Formats: sequence, structure tokens, C-alpha cells
Amino acid sequence: MTNPFEDTEARYRVLVNDKGQHSLWPEFVDVPQGWSATLEDATRGDAMAWIEDNWTDPTTLGVAVGG
Repeated sequence: MTNPFEDTEARYRVLVNDKGQHSLWPEFVDVPQGWSATLEDATRGDAMAWIEDNWTDPTTLGVAVGG
């Protein structure tokens, strides 16, 4: 079984929380409480690129994957 957060064939969302943290999230998984989608129905590569281009907070450590 492929990890749904690393499946290059899947469709993804980019989520953001109230702290401005971003997360790569599979489309088939419900958005968890406290997060909202800022990009939907994207390839993994496009979602990761969106995060890299839009998550500019230097106080965070990196891309949050999963919940």
C-alpha cells in the first residue's frame, strides 16, 4: 500500500491553519478541524510547489505533511 501523502498519482489539497502553517493533504481525506483548503485538486508536485512559493514564514521548520 502506498502512503497517501507520497502517492505521485493522487490528487491533493494544500491546507492552511490559523498559524499560517501549510500541509499537503490527499483530496479523499476530510479537511481536519482548524484547517482550510487554499488549493484543491492538484498534483502532488503542483501542491508542493504552491507550498514552497506561498509559505514564507521563516519561523517555521518546513512543510507539514499529514496531520
